[in-house]
Amino acid sequence: MTFLLGISDVHVGYPENREIVERIRPRSATDWLLLPGDVSEKVADFEWVLGTLASRFAKVVWAPGNHDLWTHPSETLQLRGVERYDHLVKVARDLGVVTPEDPYPTWEGPDGPVTVAPLMVLYDYSYRVPGVTTKEAALKLAYDKGVVCTDEMVLHPDPYDGIDEWCAARAEETERRLADRPGGLPTVLVNHYPLVRDPTFVLRHPEFAIWCGTDRTADWHIRFGAVAMVYGHLHIPRTTWHDGVRFEEVSLGYPREWRPRSTTPGELRQILPVI
Repeated sequence: MTFLLGISDVHVGYPENREIVERIRPRSATDWLLLPGDVSEKVADFEWVLGTLASRFAKVVWAPGNHDLWTHPSETLQLRGVERYDHLVKVARDLGVVTPEDPYPTWEGPDGPVTVAPLMVLYDYSYRVPGVTTKEAALKLAYDKGVVCTDEMVLHPDPYDGIDEWCAARAEETERRLADRPGGLPTVLVNHYPLVRDPTFVLRHPEFAIWCGTDRTADWHIRFGAVAMVYGHLHIPRTTWHDGVRFEEVSLGYPREWRPRSTTPGELRQILPVI
């Protein structure tokens, strides 16, 4: 038996999380691994994780998270925005890892064939609380309540004027590629952020949702024939259903988050075959 498996938000800057990644193994020699972002803020750690996992799995498919795209003050390589993303794509490709810039591979295992599509879409502050109608008002409300995302300091959109502008460009290009995918097969969509707003409704601080996706993708799971949507970012691992499509949040998260859970940290989520 061969499996399509997923995990995200491994955040290997934490030594405990790095040890978990060192223990990750496939179930069979033909397994694929989906890795929807937040590997590390540092390129050296990013390269170590992708290289380690690529040496164990038949194929690794990566989509970037916001932490991957940060230009952190402690990072030796001070690339920003699109330039940093392009560098990460090159690092991943050199290791044989599939990126959002590559042709979408076809999973031929059980419950296939399906097109596995890693996405890089970002967010645009459109996941606002009721009554808030602008990005500026949403940010002010969040800040007034003490809810501030570190992205605002270290995730740079260069050469775009803002993350929302970069998001719009990525959404337009990605939508075109999904529509033009060869064969019109069903899809497994892999993105750091959920493609619909509903998973953010359980956030302890609803104001944080503005950093969690975009309304531009709200119908992609239907339009592009998704059998599953795999994401991270929220650090709330669970399975939900939206319009009959299975959404899998596959985060490991920070040690303070996974320690209290009864599940084994770093246990890979089975995407296909359907359990």
